[in-house]
Amino acid sequence: MSTTFEKTGPTSGRLEFTIDQETVKQGLDKTFKKVQKNLNVPGFRKGRVPRKIFEQQFGEAALYEDTLNDLLPAAYSKAVEEAGIEPVAQPSIDIKSVEKNQDWELIAEVTLKPEVELGDYKELEVTKQDRDVSDADVEDALERRRESQAELVVKEDAAENGDTVVIDFEGFKGDEAFEGGKGENHSLVLGSNSFIPGFEEQLVGVKANDEKEVTVTFPEEYHSEDLAGQEAVFKVKVHEVKSKELPELDDEFVKDLDEDVETVDELKEKIRKELVERKETAANDARDDEAIRKAVENAKIDEIPHDMAHDEVHRQMDMFLNNMKQQGISPEMYYQMTNSTEADLHKQFEVDAEFNVRTNLVLEAIVEAEKLEATEEDREKEVEELAKQYNMDIEQVRTVLSPELLNRDISLKKAIDLITTTAKETLEAEADSE
Repeated sequence: MSTTFEKTGPTSGRLEFTIDQETVKQGLDKTFKKVQKNLNVPGFRKGRVPRKIFEQQFGEAALYEDTLNDLLPAAYSKAVEEAGIEPVAQPSIDIKSVEKNQDWELIAEVTLKPEVELGDYKELEVTKQDRDVSDADVEDALERRRESQAELVVKEDAAENGDTVVIDFEGFKGDEAFEGGKGENHSLVLGSNSFIPGFEEQLVGVKANDEKEVTVTFPEEYHSEDLAGQEAVFKVKVHEVKSKELPELDDEFVKDLDEDVETVDELKEKIRKELVERKETAANDARDDEAIRKAVENAKIDEIPHDMAHDEVHRQMDMFLNNMKQQGISPEMYYQMTNSTEADLHKQFEVDAEFNVRTNLVLEAIVEAEKLEATEEDREKEVEELAKQYNMDIEQVRTVLSPELLNRDISLKKAIDLITTTAKETLEAEADSE
């Protein structure tokens, strides 16, 4: 095989390679045997047509396309290896020459993995995160516990924010009712912002048995084109007004929560521990995210090929939709529930796609620079953790995970650990206003 490579841009190149005559001959023989089985030529039994007769009638070139399709994957892979390049997308293949009794000559336009020039990635300074839990935080969490146990009680007084109104409603644009604008005995929490902006505010002050017309303007980006940006009137009938009645904060309330504590003081202590753990986790995550972001920003990468960003979008979409499936939600159900489309989800993941690709490139460069490798102990630990996470047998995990993928994931995690464990939290400097 003859191979030459020329770089045509920061992430593009031209790879010329050949398939030698002997390999081509063997490929043509193999293709003919496949074709021969189904040949019907007068004077010969099916599947018994000699090669010479076939070539006289159809020409040897009739075998070229199928032969090339068979030989190309292995030939291209070998050429890539000889050229020492790392393509990141399917190549565009052109035929330079396919002549009888000669090497076949091919040209591949390839998209290359971008080169990374690492900047600082160790001992990066990151913002000091707040990890303190105040008494007010505990009280807020305690109040939310009470809110979760609140009962709705019918009230005669006027509705206030936070109250629930039970209503019938019907929407009109002009004199005509519009589709989807009608509901009966609907419970609406005022101030929840679950209806069109301006709707709930106009129901503050209503009482049971009131009737009221509510005028609103639909948002410009409303999902229904017929209503987007349009003014509408809702005729509302109020059946009931209910207010929340919070339970007394005493030991009996605590026992009813079934949280393995029996007194208010014990509940407060439990809440404080939960908040401390949650805040520690959030602070560590924020610190690590900032350190990784700075390591990526400090690196130089000329450009990210469109194919890499595109593949990342679809990888993220697949992960997201698979997680939905595990919760019993099909893609069709998700799009219906969120009033969105596959294109909307694609746009959503496009936002971070290029940064995600840059991050992976930088981590891979750090793995190479630091010679980070997965040990047998690392692999065993990773398999055990994955088995536990997905409730699978260890042997099941081994069968679905390729050694290459396992080693790559572990080495990338080591690169992340290197960045984050050496990061130094510092107080963010405040600008001197004087």
